[in-house]
Amino acid sequence: MRLKLSYALMAIVLLGALWAGTHGSHTPTADERALTLEQSIKCPVCRGQSVAESDSEASKAIRTEIARRISDGESDSEIRSYFAQTLGSDILLRPASSGFAGLVWVLPVAGLVLAGSGIALAFVRWRRWGDRAPGPELRS
Repeated sequence: MRLKLSYALMAIVLLGALWAGTHGSHTPTADERALTLEQSIKCPVCRGQSVAESDSEASKAIRTEIARRISDGESDSEIRSYFAQTLGSDILLRPASSGFAGLVWVLPVAGLVLAGSGIALAFVRWRRWGDRAPGPELRS
């Protein structure tokens, strides 16, 4: 009973920490929003760099456009959508988290949960099997 209680408390603490980490009350500044967006958009000229990392003229133009759109009051998703429609959806370094593309985020987590459950189930079965005395066919 104590073991179950400690597992339940550990799960509650973990869920509380995850919730607190994802629901912060900090409102990002315009510069923080711009940096986050720049890091999530690929440089159209450079290979494998984000707009934040690149010094190309195209990246400078995109950074300027991001700053302008933020000052105009557009949301981050509206700005990402604009660049995806203008330059193609492969310009985004992070896939969308909704719709069919959301499977990219959900499937790995679901796989880890299933694998962990399978391992836990195997340990429970092994423990139960280990408690039994061997039958006459296993004795030598």
